[in-house]
Amino acid sequence: MIGKEFSIAVPASTANLGPGFDSIGLALDLHLNIHVSPADSWQLVYKTPEYAHLSGVEDNLILQAAERTAAAYGKELPAAKLEIDTDIPLGRGLGSSASAIAAGIELANRLLDLRMSDQEKVQIGTEMEGHPDNISASLLGGLTISYYDEEQIETVHVEQVDIGVVLLIPQEIFLTEESRSLLPEQLQHAESVRGSAAANVLSAAMVGGDWEKAGKLMSKDTFHQPYRQNRFPDFKEIGEACQKLGAYGYAISGAGPSLFIPVRAGDEQRIAQALGQLFPHYESMAMKPARSGTKSHETVA
Repeated sequence: MIGKEFSIAVPASTANLGPGFDSIGLALDLHLNIHVSPADSWQLVYKTPEYAHLSGVEDNLILQAAERTAAAYGKELPAAKLEIDTDIPLGRGLGSSASAIAAGIELANRLLDLRMSDQEKVQIGTEMEGHPDNISASLLGGLTISYYDEEQIETVHVEQVDIGVVLLIPQEIFLTEESRSLLPEQLQHAESVRGSAAANVLSAAMVGGDWEKAGKLMSKDTFHQPYRQNRFPDFKEIGEACQKLGAYGYAISGAGPSLFIPVRAGDEQRIAQALGQLFPHYESMAMKPARSGTKSHETVA
């Protein structure tokens, strides 16, 4: 049984941002929060109705990540009670699974006093996710640009990202597996070169804070958006509206079905309201990037 109670907070994330497929992530100011307290056996209590069906112990992703982390260090987890509250929409391309994995890694880190480095956390999380975009952003916060080849992971981390964010979130859930099935097995060499060049310039522009240029590159993706965009109601019309309203650009958030729209800091409320009126079948949400990644702290009973 654990001793002191503690809490864990993990930000949501958006991934790809256009041509940065499976490599670029941005933490968002929506959070998964867990209160951890002593218990004789594992108990999971989801306070968010949308997540209530995940309360089973056997298949819970948070516990799977915690157990995998413990096993990597040759340790065994003590039981605990987890009270879980989240405002990250489930299955909407906003990193709900990555946030659960990040929470599980931090849970094991605290329960077992592993004192893990950020690199160790990102490594385990990436191995579970299969790509580093969402998980690195949720663990580190800010903007992350990563390379991963199953033997090595390298991440560029930009802590402060000075933009506003608008999310267009539809009601329907779009499973990652379904979205991935839309992608081709191979691309022509010329297409890959164009996509790679777009990702290079996108990355350099974002690191340099030039979101005007980054927004232009978001539509130059060749890796996934051309194959997924037909699944999104009014995809092209939304892009035209974003341009008229002064947004930097727009992109499919992760595998979808949400859309990520970066805007000038301070413009997010205005643009979110306008887009919500134009496209009422989407929930239009204004927010900021999350500067902080996964955090934990002791709480008073």
